[in-house]
Amino acid sequence: MEEDLLPIGQFARLSRLSVKQLRHYDELGLLRPAYVDPESGYRYYRAAQAREALSIGLLRSLDVPLPVVGRVLTGSPDALKAVRDGLEAELARRRRTLAALERVMAEGLPSAPVRLVCEPARRVAVVRERASGPEDVGRATSAAVARLLGCGVAAPVRLIGLFPVVLGEGVEVTVALVLEEPGWEVGGGAEVEVLPGGRFACATHVGPYDQVSLTAHAVLAWCAERRHPVRGPIREVYVSDPAVTPPDQLVTHLMICVEEES
Repeated sequence: MEEDLLPIGQFARLSRLSVKQLRHYDELGLLRPAYVDPESGYRYYRAAQAREALSIGLLRSLDVPLPVVGRVLTGSPDALKAVRDGLEAELARRRRTLAALERVMAEGLPSAPVRLVCEPARRVAVVRERASGPEDVGRATSAAVARLLGCGVAAPVRLIGLFPVVLGEGVEVTVALVLEEPGWEVGGGAEVEVLPGGRFACATHVGPYDQVSLTAHAVLAWCAERRHPVRGPIREVYVSDPAVTPPDQLVTHLMICVEEES
């Protein structure tokens, strides 16, 4: 055995990793020992491997997943881009959560006035997008809106979002464009359907779309107190044009069907 080899315990102290971590990285093929005693199975490392070991520790401290660490060590270009994008998305989600929490702290638990309204059935063009989970609903909704706005329908445009009451994994997001004129036709993969009418519990949300859940909570609580079963998806009727309206002034009607149209 070469004299410059270090036993695993000494190398662990040198590289600021634990013996358990070094064994795990060996099993993954991430950091192989320079020599393994065939009789005892004891691992030995060279001092020159310390830089690689320290690099692994650095990347792990930055929340880089081990598979990506391996690609970084092999010099794969853009290996860290997806990690950075994920961290930016998580940071944005945290900021939205913080903004909603601050609103609750300032205004208390949501108690928006709820009213009963009657809605007629409407002829609509719809597109559907799949969201991987609650955190992906915003992206899926934006994608559905973009598809609808690309269908060539002239202004004015009225959009309605349809969302499941329970947002779990594999959420289907539907956005409907109200076809005001009988002759309006759409393309771009949109389907023409009839959006059922009925009696709805309705509250108006003023503020960013990512805080709509606060007003939805108020409507659901109102329905629960009056023992109204929730029928169908939650509707978000978009009143404002986000292209020209500041986020804190966006108006959205939240609607939940309490009695279907007969």
